[in-house]
Amino acid sequence: MGEQKLFFEDVSEGDTAPAFSHELTRTDLVQYAGASGDFNPMHSDEVAAQAAGLPSVFGHGMFTMGILGKALTDYVGVGNLKRYTVRFTKQTWPGEQLTTKVTVAKKYEDEGEHRVDLECEVVNQDGEAKVSGSATAALPTR
Repeated sequence: MGEQKLFFEDVSEGDTAPAFSHELTRTDLVQYAGASGDFNPMHSDEVAAQAAGLPSVFGHGMFTMGILGKALTDYVGVGNLKRYTVRFTKQTWPGEQLTTKVTVAKKYEDEGEHRVDLECEVVNQDGEAKVSGSATAALPTR
């Protein structure tokens, strides 16, 4: 989905953004490691991950945060996001279907801006939260 043009007048508390889904692959892990410089073997070396007591390699938390960031900016528009915070709640594993959930929690005016507070998370196919967080965006008016 591309960027959506969202106006303050068109948003209500309780509205939800379109979900974005992505199946996490081992290729994602390798590509993200190269792009980010995070070469922790727990993300790419199956033998090392299992030696550490893990069932397999696992995804980078910042990759999952990026999936959620994409969903947020697709919804509110690039450049409108003022604040974005997350908490990493569970590891992600190759083969999991990761889906974003973004809900408008509050709509208000502050410091001359028309703002919305958003509650957001990424869940897997079983509904387990992998990342949870919040964001604030300043939206244009018509």
